[in-house]
Formats: sequence, structure tokens, C-alpha cells
Amino acid sequence: MTLLSDLLAGIFERRPLPGAIRRFASEQDIEDLCRDLLGSHGEISGSSMACRILDLYDDMDDAGKREFFEFLADDMDIDTDGLSTALEAYRETNDKASYNSLMEKAEPLRQELARRLNQVPSGTARLVDMRADLLRFVKEGASFGRVDSDFRHLFQSWFNRGFLVMRPISWRSPAHILEKIIAYEAVHAIESWDDLRSRLQPEDRRCFGFFHPAMPDEPLIFVEVALTKGIAQSIPTLLDANHEPIEAASADTAVFYSISNCQKGLAGISFGNSLIKQVVEELSRTLPQLKTFVTLSPIPNLRRYAKENDCEAQLDDDEKRAQLAAHYLLTAKANNGHAMDPVARFHLNNGALVHDIHANGDPSLKGQEQSGGAMVNYLYDLKKIAENHEAYATQQSVVATPRAQQLARQFTSTAPIEKENS
Repeated sequence: MTLLSDLLAGIFERRPLPGAIRRFASEQDIEDLCRDLLGSHGEISGSSMACRILDLYDDMDDAGKREFFEFLADDMDIDTDGLSTALEAYRETNDKASYNSLMEKAEPLRQELARRLNQVPSGTARLVDMRADLLRFVKEGASFGRVDSDFRHLFQSWFNRGFLVMRPISWRSPAHILEKIIAYEAVHAIESWDDLRSRLQPEDRRCFGFFHPAMPDEPLIFVEVALTKGIAQSIPTLLDANHEPIEAASADTAVFYSISNCQKGLAGISFGNSLIKQVVEELSRTLPQLKTFVTLSPIPNLRRYAKENDCEAQLDDDEKRAQLAAHYLLTAKANNGHAMDPVARFHLNNGALVHDIHANGDPSLKGQEQSGGAMVNYLYDLKKIAENHEAYATQQSVVATPRAQQLARQFTSTAPIEKENS
């Protein structure tokens, strides 16, 4: 860890409160405690109430948590009458005092409540877990959506890229971190400790994660990298525990083959683009002979798309499968104009281009269920990342190699291609 990250860790460190203080106001219910916490000006009493609120929340079943979120949505909402009065005062005076009053009234009480809950030991992690619960209920009503908007607003500040620390993860990393890597791997399941060792220990393998000083033992996202000669075309070659490692200095390509978000409560808070860019910078610095940075990515919704558009039979033929996959990635759009495929959206928005399709890239059961086994390389051309990102962000243009474009043109279907709601 750098000096800066050490300083940040010190800033975010919070010492547990004495047991006597934690028992303060233990007889109050959670709603009264929330109101009292917002009215508290003492650090010790406020911390004790915040701890008690979080403890009470952790002990709730789903019905209790749903009721708590309803309380946040209704009782901790914006005071619209007060906001109207403050807005009128600002129109008339346009001074600092009226502006500050307007800003205060424009913010719902639940945002300040979250800030005060965040001041206690492990508060950040517990609020992230709280949002993970909220996301299970958010489709039940618009009121939960408002609460989630506030969580997102706060988390985008708290988990700002400037606070995140990229750390290499190796076979020598602490066991509790390695256990998290096994548990959080979302793309290609890690079956055992030996499986994990084969991904971390060889000279031609790398892993990097983003950490936050308030959650130093919890990776937020991590990426697994294989150093290769040439661009990998199938995942078994990268996951083969018995592969013969090459010297890192002889590799010309870095293959990003798994990117896993670890915290459900941070869904929608993007770290991946920053992580990839920083990993590229780190690899370029330590292994300057690397010339190609590419992913080997799944196509998770291809089979569903094919089924919905009456072309699932094309997944049974290698050549047609590649053409269907190329067509899907280059032309299938959601109603908002962005790529229908979620992995494509992520990489295209980060400035990558569709490089090539591999019909038999993933023969695993999961790969077959998702895409008939097809995988895709997204290429990060360092000289064109900004240009590609701009093309996709402003015009939803999918940049692709001539090879990928040719495959897409070869696709034929007698069924109309429907758009997916998004």
C-alpha cells in the first residue's frame, strides 16, 4: 500500500465504542432512534445511537426491513412545503443564507441519516449490505426507488475513484482475501484452492482488485489476467491448471478473462472502467513489451436472444453460431439505443472494440446455456480508447474489426429481430 492509501486508511479507521455507551438508549425502537440521531449534536451519544440502529436493522427479518425502508421513504423524505418556502426566499434574496437553507431543504433527511450511520465502526460496509437488501425490494414500489436513488448518490461520492486503492492479489495474499476471491468469482467459478492457485501463482498469471479504506478486507471488484503469446481463443486454455507457464517477459498479450463485482450493494456504482485502465497502466509499466490488451468475454444473453427471435437452431452450428453472435453484438440494441448485451455495454462504453468471435470459446455447461459456447474478444487499443468511447457514448456506435463486421453480415434470419426493453 502507498503512503496515500495508508493515510486514507487512517482517516477511515473508526474505533469501537465502549460497551456501556453502546447500551445507551437500547430500549428505543429504530424509528425513534433515527429521529434522535438526526437531532443529536454529541459525537458519543450520536455514535451509540447509530450503532444501535444498525444492530436493530441487522436483527430484522425481511418484513421488518421492508417496513424500515418504508419509514425512510415516507418519514425521511423531502419536506416539500419547507422546500417551497426556501425556494421563494432564495428567489427574493439570492444570498448565501437563503442558498444554504434551500440546499438543506432540498435534501431528504435519509441522506443525512446515512451519513451519521456511516460514522461508526464498519458503518460503510453495513450500509452497503443495507442497500443490497433494498435492491431486493426496489421493484415493489416507486418509494423504494427514491430511497435507492439516495443510496446511489451517497455511494458515488463515498466510493469515488480517488478513494479506491488498486492492490495486486497473489497466492501470497492473506487467506481471508483469497477466500473472498473464491466466493465472489462471478464469471468462471473457482472450484478449489488448487484451482485458485493455478490462477494466481504461475508467472504468467495476474490478479488485481480495488479496495476502499473503509472496507480494507472486502474487494469491491477484481480482474484476473493471463499473460500470453497471441490472443486467447478459448477459456479452457486459460484455466488449465496443468498449462506450461511462460516467462512474463516473453508475453506480448494481456488477456482479461474474468471481471467480478463483489458487493451487491454497490450495483450500478461503476469501478470496472477505472480498474481496467489502471491495470493496463500497471502492466505497461512493469512489462513494457506487452502490445495487446484484450478480453475473453462471455456473451451471457445470446441463447435467450436467439430463442426469442426464432434462430436458436443456429447455435448448433459452429459457423452460424459465430455469425449469430457477431450480429447480436454489433446490431442488437435495447430501446435506449445501447447494446443489448450487458458485457458488451460495459466494454464498449470503456472504449474497447469488438475484435473477434470464437464459436467454441467456452464448452462448459454455463457457457453452453448462455451462448452455445461462443465467446468474444474485446480489444483495448490504447491509441483509440477515447475515440471509441466517444463514438459509443454519443452515438451508440459499436466499433468492430473487419473480421467481426464480416461475420455479422453473414448472419441470416427469417424472423424479425425484436428490441429488448431497458
